[in-house]
Order: sequence, then structure tokens, then C-alpha cells
Amino acid sequence: MNTKKLVIMAMLVAIAVAGSAFVSFPAGVARAYPVQHAVNVIAAVLFGPGPAIVVAFVTGLVRILTGTGSLLAFPGGMIGAALAGLFYMWSGRVWAAAVGEVIGTGILASLIAVPYAAILMGTEAGAFFFMPAFLVSSISGATIGFILSERLKRIGNPIQI
Repeated sequence: MNTKKLVIMAMLVAIAVAGSAFVSFPAGVARAYPVQHAVNVIAAVLFGPGPAIVVAFVTGLVRILTGTGSLLAFPGGMIGAALAGLFYMWSGRVWAAAVGEVIGTGILASLIAVPYAAILMGTEAGAFFFMPAFLVSSISGATIGFILSERLKRIGNPIQI
């Protein structure tokens, strides 16, 4: 990995962590943190699935260590980032990355959150307990990430990694 790529990945982590501290809204049983999902889409478009997963993992870790996130930040962020990166890699379309984020976080991660929360958090909740909040959060964030990523592509991606 080159230094420029690592620095941009670290900046995306910082944006996601800071954004989660300032931008959130109630979404059912949880709070929606759309900045994390927007960063997942941007990281997926810029770097692909592997680095996007790393950005999501480090963001979740920092959020948990600083008290601004729960253990649900891991499956939600990482699965969404993985699918966003894979969908973008397969299609080359930014909208596909956004759809991958919504499917990965809003559907798959909400289903995985059920046993995950039971084992690690001692919470017994059904799949439909998590899904509405995960969907609201991922749809709003993926939309923001889609708009920003499209703008980056339109201006010629000034980052040039």
C-alpha cells in the first residue's frame, strides 16, 4: 500500500468517526449514523472491497473505544463496505456500490445482528427489531455517498490513487 492511499483511508476513518459524533437521528430502536454508510460507499468506489472493509473496521473500533458506537458497528459497517466494494468492482457503477451498501448493511447485517447481539451483547431481539433502523441508516448514508462519489467521478477523481 502506498502512503497516499493509507492517508486517505485514515482521513475517511476520521470523517466517519467525527460525523457519527455530530450527525445522527433516531431510527426505530437505534440511532442512524448515515456518515458511516456514506464513507463506506466512497471507500468502496475509491479503493475496492478490501480497503473499504478496513476503513469500516477501524471506524467501528474507534467509535467503540470512544463511546460513540456499539458492537453493532462491526457487522453493519464491514458487511456493507464489502458488498459496496464488490458491487462496484463487478459493475463499475457508483449506484451499484450504494445498492451494495444498503443490501449489506440494511438486510444482511441486520440479520447477522440478531445472533451477534445475543452472544456478544446479551440482547435477544428478532430480525425485524434491527432491520428498520439498519435500513433507514444505510439508505440515507448510501444516498449521500452516491452523490459525493458521483461528483468525484465527474470532476475526474482529484485523488488519483
